[in-house]
Amino acid sequence: MRLGILSTVAAACLLACTRNDTPGHLEKARDALFLRKYDVALAEYKLTLDALERDGSPEAALYRARALRGAADVYALHLKDTRRAVEVYRELITLCPEAPETLEGRLHLAELLWHDYRDLRGAIAEYTAALARNPPQSAELSFTVARLYFELQDYSQCELEADKVARKYETSAYVDDALYLRGQALSMMEGRKADAQRVFSDLLDRFPDSPMQALALVELGRIKADGGDAEGAIELWVRALSRHPTPTAVQKQISLARERLRNTTPRGVGDAVTAFDRDRPYVGTRVPKTSAEAVGGTEEEARAEETMPAEGAAPPPQE
Repeated sequence: MRLGILSTVAAACLLACTRNDTPGHLEKARDALFLRKYDVALAEYKLTLDALERDGSPEAALYRARALRGAADVYALHLKDTRRAVEVYRELITLCPEAPETLEGRLHLAELLWHDYRDLRGAIAEYTAALARNPPQSAELSFTVARLYFELQDYSQCELEADKVARKYETSAYVDDALYLRGQALSMMEGRKADAQRVFSDLLDRFPDSPMQALALVELGRIKADGGDAEGAIELWVRALSRHPTPTAVQKQISLARERLRNTTPRGVGDAVTAFDRDRPYVGTRVPKTSAEAVGGTEEEARAEETMPAEGAAPPPQE
């Protein structure tokens, strides 16, 4: 009986000693990271985990989460060993699901699954699990989930997730981004062009200073062009020019649309005066403004734009 009591006391003392060693190992790991001695840091994290192997106390759970998160970050950020990083992040999530370190661990794991493994559904699962903890960056994470569904070409789910961002986080900085993404998803779905048009128009009305304005104008122009309204598309694209991040690409769309108008619209169509006058030659009714004229450019700039080759056209012959 007495021997049993002594054994219990000795085991308790040994456990207390190993627990007391744990902060020292974590401190040594931090020092090694500062000196860029990543193998030393990993060794100290392993010693921490070995010391806590049979300790189920709340204090041990805290140290265990710190060691696992530290080791996973070393593999991911410093050694670029993605496979080991994923393994250790998953061990952290399994053993310490409620620890503060686990939330950031999930986000790092999601990034690796997304960018390194192209496991988009695995990344969505981790972001969704992180959102269940109501983190401060919930609006951003919800928008990221919507983006991932768009990448998966699951446009129906993307539209639902983007709409959720706009409604649930209506004061966040991601609402205009979410509206634009929702409009894009709707425009990719059969029979939803009108819904997409309403969403893009809502973005234009609600966020006049948003950088998404120019992008929404371009998308609205594409919808009009697809519906046969080339002139309406050109007007929208001209409005987008001054604020679009790639105005040259928009200018090419305008040039192509104008070229199609010239090639497909007979001269005199729609002119009530000349429509039935067989003795008079056809004259044009209304030539769409060039983009230079529409934004107040000079006559010389307009003529220069007229000579701009359409995208895909062969270069002029060398003299």
